[in-house]
Formats: sequence, structure tokens, C-alpha cells
Amino acid sequence: MSNLTNLEFVGLDISGKNYLSWVLDAEMHLNAKGLGETIKENSDASMQDRAKAMIFIRHHLDRGLKDEYLTVKEPFELWKMLKERYDHQRTVILPKARYDWLHLRLQDFKTVSEYNSVMFKISSQLLLCGEKITDEDMLEKTFFTFHASNIVLQQQYREKGFTKYSQLISCLLVAEQNNELLMKNHEARPTGSIPFSEANGVSYHNENTRGRGRGRGRGRGHGRNRGYNPGRGQNRHGGYNFKNKGYHRKGENSGAKHDKEKRENHPKNIESICYRCGMTGHWECTCRTAKHLVDLYQASLKEKGKNIESNNVLMNDDFDITHLDVEDYLGPIDKKD
Repeated sequence: MSNLTNLEFVGLDISGKNYLSWVLDAEMHLNAKGLGETIKENSDASMQDRAKAMIFIRHHLDRGLKDEYLTVKEPFELWKMLKERYDHQRTVILPKARYDWLHLRLQDFKTVSEYNSVMFKISSQLLLCGEKITDEDMLEKTFFTFHASNIVLQQQYREKGFTKYSQLISCLLVAEQNNELLMKNHEARPTGSIPFSEANGVSYHNENTRGRGRGRGRGRGHGRNRGYNPGRGQNRHGGYNFKNKGYHRKGENSGAKHDKEKRENHPKNIESICYRCGMTGHWECTCRTAKHLVDLYQASLKEKGKNIESNNVLMNDDFDITHLDVEDYLGPIDKKD
């Protein structure tokens, strides 16, 4: 009973759409079991063999067909009834198979394997309906339906002189697989995207990290390269080293990237002084102090500079101060006893 519960091939549908394939499967399995004579007319098969054949055929029928042919007990009669009922499928399938064959084109499929599958399906349907498709027909159908952009490729395949359709499909499948690998390699690393060598990366890293000391990023010559000046005010990294404090103002003789690093690496315990208004906490380029306050501050700087200059002159120790009396202006004065 366990063998009967498992179908050895797809059962016959009540619509009969798979009748042609079902007939081939049922006939081959009956011959393999030694029951092929039971479905032939005037057969001398034993009663036991006819019963086995009947059980096998009914097991591979749709449930509705089993109920319709419940009274039939001979396998030959059941086989003949099914043929009379569904044999017209040949005349139904044939026009559709011819239409599919006429419009079959290689260029309409994304892959060669899909085209090959449909090719064999259509040719099998035509063969079941009595029309044989040869290897020459398949080769010509494939050559004539190449894409227009592959004219040269189609001519090259023709010159190889294939005599079997399977040989052509094997070559097409190999070429398709190679093209897929080529495209994957190209997408993984497109043209012009060669990575830098490891040696260049190490040199670049060492060049950037060389000469960094306590004054890193501040351009004041601290660290191992202190005092290095290969050019006119130019250091080894292409920047400039100035001793004048005024040249270190942000926005003067420095780029935006250098200024950003200078702000990030500036010690927190040293507050920035604005040279425009004199306040701390911001740079001159970001100063938002009112103009009249800026003018007052600049004027005070000028006055402060004058006072310092005069004080330096008066407090100079080398300056000779001469004491003058009244006689130096009015002449000698007679003294009375």
C-alpha cells in the first residue's frame, strides 16, 4: 500500500492539458513493469497482470476521473476511453506550438539557458503532435535570431560549422558565463580605480607626521624641525614660518584647512585675543563688535603707543639734564651786605 500512495509521475488532470505527456509516462512505466501488453487490443495478458495495470493507471488519474470511470475494469478499455476523450489535444496544441516556434528569438531572452529551455519545450510539443524538428532547424533558428549588434559574432559561430544544436548551445553557455565573470570583475573595481600602493601610503603618513612637537599645527617651528627654512619664509611642508606675531592672524597667508587645524590644536589655557577690538574668545575675522567701539580701541592703542615712547625718552639714564638758575636768564645779581 505504501507504493501506491507515491506517484511515480504527474497524474492525468481532468482538463486533459497534460494528456500527451501523461500517455508517454504511463506507457513507459507499464513497459518497465512488464505490463505493456495489457493496454493493447486482443492481448493474451493474464488476469493478474491486467489487474496490476488497472491499479497503476487509476492511481495516476485525477480523483474526478476515477469516479467517472469507476465501472471500467479492463486496462485496455480505460486506455481507449481516455484516448478518445483527450486525443484532440494534439490538434489544440499543434497551432500554439507552431506559433511559438515561429516567434521564438534568441534576442528576446536574457540568458541562453532560458532560450534553450523554451526551445526544447516547443520542439517536444511539435514532436508529440507529429512534426519533427531537426538539429539543422534549431541551428538556423538560433543563428537568424541573434541580436543585431552581434552580427559579427553570429558569422563567427557559423564559420565553426556546427552540425548539432547541442554544440552551439554549449559554446554560447560558456561565452555567457565568461561575460558574467568579466562584468563582475569590472564592477568590483572599475577602470581607473587602482588603489595606491602600500609604500606610497607609508611615505605619505610619515611625511605628515614628521616634525610634530608641542606646537603641532601652529606653524611656530616647534618640534624636530625647529628652525628649518629651505626657502624664502617657507618650511618643508610648503607653509610659512614668521616671527612677527601679527602674521599669525587667521585669514592672513594661511589656508582654511591650516586655520582649522590651528584652532583645534590651540591649547585651551591660552585665550585668543582679537586684534580688532581687543576682546578675547574670538578671532579678528569673526569679530562682530560695533565699529565705534573698534575705533575707540584702535585710538587707545595709538595713544598708548605715544605715552610709552615719551616715557622711554624721559626715563633714559643716558640723558644729561642741565640745571639752570635765575642768573642764567637775568645776568649777575648784585648782593647787598
